[in-house]
Formats: sequence, C-alpha cells, structure tokens
Amino acid sequence: MTKFKRIFAYVFLTIASIISIFPFLWMLISMTNKSIDVTRGSMLPGTQLLENIKNLFQTVDIVPAMVNSGIIALVTTVLALLIASLAGYGFEMFKSKKKDIIFNILLLSMMIPFAVLMVPLYRMFGSISQVMPFIGIDTLAAAFLPTITTAFLIFFFRQSAKMFPKEMIEAGRIDGLGEFGIFFRIFMPTMKTTYAAAAIITFMNSWNNYLWPLVILQSPDKQTIPLLISNLGAGYSPDYGVIMTAIVITTLPTALVFFFMQKHFVEGMMGSVK
Repeated sequence: MTKFKRIFAYVFLTIASIISIFPFLWMLISMTNKSIDVTRGSMLPGTQLLENIKNLFQTVDIVPAMVNSGIIALVTTVLALLIASLAGYGFEMFKSKKKDIIFNILLLSMMIPFAVLMVPLYRMFGSISQVMPFIGIDTLAAAFLPTITTAFLIFFFRQSAKMFPKEMIEAGRIDGLGEFGIFFRIFMPTMKTTYAAAAIITFMNSWNNYLWPLVILQSPDKQTIPLLISNLGAGYSPDYGVIMTAIVITTLPTALVFFFMQKHFVEGMMGSVK
C-alpha cells in the first residue's frame, strides 16, 4: 500500500509539474516563431528569435520601461521591508491592548480590493500635484508610494518576530542598546531569511503591477514594462512572436531574483530564525 501511494504521489506531482511548466515552455518556443505560427499553436522551435528581438527593440523603447519598473520595484522593496519590519517588530515586542485593536483593524484592510481605492488615491495625488508635483500624478513616486507596505507584510513580519529569541533583546538592552539599535543590529541580521522571503514577494508584485501604474502614469516615457507589453498586444494586428519575446525578457529579472534567493525564501516562509 505504501508503494502504491508513493507511485501515485510521483505520478500526480509529475502531471502537476508538466501543467505548471507548459505555459513557460510554450512562451519560450513562441519567441522563436513567427506570429502566424504562434496563433496556430505550433510547439516546434522556429528560426525567428533574432528577428523577433530586433523587431522588439525597433518597435518599442523596452529599456526605459524596464528601468522605470526597476526603479519602482527596488524602491518599493527597500521601503516596504523597512516599514513593514519596523511595524511587525513593534506590534510583537511592545505589549498594549490598543496595539491589538489597531492590528486587527489593519488586517481588516486586507479585505478591501485595491480597485475600490483607486479613485480616492487618484484624487489625493491630484491634490498633491498642485503642491508637490514631484510626487504627484505622472511621477514614479506616485506609482510606488501607495504600495510601499501592506497589511500582509506587517502580519508576515509580526508572525516571524514571534519566534525571535527574546533573550537576545534583553541582552542588547543590558549592553546599552536602544530599541532602534536592537532592531538594526540584532533583529535585522538574525531575520535575514524573513527579509529575503518578503523581498521576493514585494519585488515580484511591484515589478508585475499593472493596474495602478496604468491609472497614475500618463506619459509614454514613464510607462512600466507591464504597460509596454499591454500596448504591444493592443494593436490591430499584434506580432505575437515579438510579444512573447518581450514577456520572456521581462520575466528574467524576477526569475533571477527568485533563483538566487530561493533557499532563503523557503526558510523565510517556514519561519526559520538563524
């Protein structure tokens, strides 16, 4: 019976892996074919890879779009990790009844769809544009400010902080460290796997964010990579080979981030502390 269960598990995992990998495999094959071959569903590699890459760089300014996405993703990730970890650390380490009420209200905000907030956010940034145009509408700052932290990230850091050795905090206080000193010199280095997991999640979400940049960014030179790919597919006769090439190129940064940090990601999601 045990052997049968093991065979069934391997068969099931193999089928699930094929289903998961197939879209990526089809994407890689499609970037080597002509548009007509992609629409026909060809699963054979073609000879149009270099031509598709050439047409992509001639058709759109993909480099500025990737730079814009990179700036937004990196700034969002750095600020989100700092703010969310400070909040999670504070919610866990300092005891207060009011703190728990505030935290519960914060968790309730996760139930509100972002689409509901877009109109008030847009009006708010419209008002800010009149006073501080450098963070108003059609700026990269406006694209990342509403997403620099989330209730989920704060919850994630608080849950991880529950397993942080309290003896290390007491030792830091005995040595004369203040709360910020304990946070930056003890908590952050110890919780590096948690930061790695949160960094991957935040970077990928920010890099792939489409809806809010579509609303707040209006100039062609400010568009991000998801907006550029969307514009490629919005033509009367889109070139699907070029579109697939653009998708593969823009997938590489997030794939590389996950590849180099996957070990820390797994450890961080499991809540390990080293």
